[in-house]
Amino acid sequence: MYSLIRPFLFRFSAERAHHLSLNALSVCHRLGLTPLLARRPPDCPVEVMGLRFPNPVGLAAGLDKNARHIDALAALGFGFIEVGTVTPRAQPGNPLPRLFRLPPAEAIINRMGFNNDGLEPMLDHLKKRHFTGPLGVNIGKNKDTPAEEAINDYIIAMTAVFPYADYLTANISSPNTKGLRDLQEEKALSAFLAGLMDAYKGLCAKFKKNPPLFLKVAPDLEEHQIDDISNLLLKHEVPGLIVSNTTLAREAVKTHIYGHEAGGLSGQPLKEHSTEVLRKFRAKLGAEFPIIGVGGIFSAQDAQEKLDAGANLVQIYTGFIYKGPQLVKDIVDGVR
Repeated sequence: MYSLIRPFLFRFSAERAHHLSLNALSVCHRLGLTPLLARRPPDCPVEVMGLRFPNPVGLAAGLDKNARHIDALAALGFGFIEVGTVTPRAQPGNPLPRLFRLPPAEAIINRMGFNNDGLEPMLDHLKKRHFTGPLGVNIGKNKDTPAEEAINDYIIAMTAVFPYADYLTANISSPNTKGLRDLQEEKALSAFLAGLMDAYKGLCAKFKKNPPLFLKVAPDLEEHQIDDISNLLLKHEVPGLIVSNTTLAREAVKTHIYGHEAGGLSGQPLKEHSTEVLRKFRAKLGAEFPIIGVGGIFSAQDAQEKLDAGANLVQIYTGFIYKGPQLVKDIVDGVR
């Protein structure tokens, strides 16, 4: 059915289509029509960090920034869902247009800029959800918060969502918030992780629960940065890692009409590089360190490549936009 709907959606601007799709999905869910969009995958349970995932295919952060559509998305069969990125205060994000489809490359460029409604509206949605599967909340800093004070925003956001999250993700790798990726540099990252983990351990003790905390990194990392980040993850006992966010590389889309647009590139052009970065992190971090692989997954084979490279779980986003809800079942059916 999605193959019939997609040409209609692609007539709209990418951001308009995004909102139309999510609102329509929620209406379908309320009317009990979700099975018309996709068949649910069979159970293929995976246990990671004490959490039971019905299957290893999750939805990456960014699609449901404000956690408005959790139950509708869950009805499509995702093994887990990650909402956000949420910042302590609401912010509009970058000026329009800021989201671009590149169909010949099966890619998307976005420079959204952490647009979201802030913590309070998200908390309301988290409290009302019926989805009982693993739910992750992706947290970030406000645009106007100086880099040296970024840790405060992450702690505020983490503290607020902690009671409602099955896992948390600290996003320090979006290319669309000025200076954010600087937090990946060794000295800054060490100080950031020290503060973050201190607050995290305090919250675990206070609430008597231990939702895993992931760090989400960029694919645009030099070898020495992979080494530094790996060492710091182990030193500060960070529970998990997500590889990767979007890329600034443009070689694969340089001839496309939107190839010059600023922002992060996702989709097929990201796949091989993000998988290679994942493989390098797995080699550095050892066999037991939990890693979620994301970037360019459009098929069961793509997902299997992430798993073979060392991912425990995978997430989809751009592949979901191009292939539709059936991609979830296709992957679950096809991975070992």
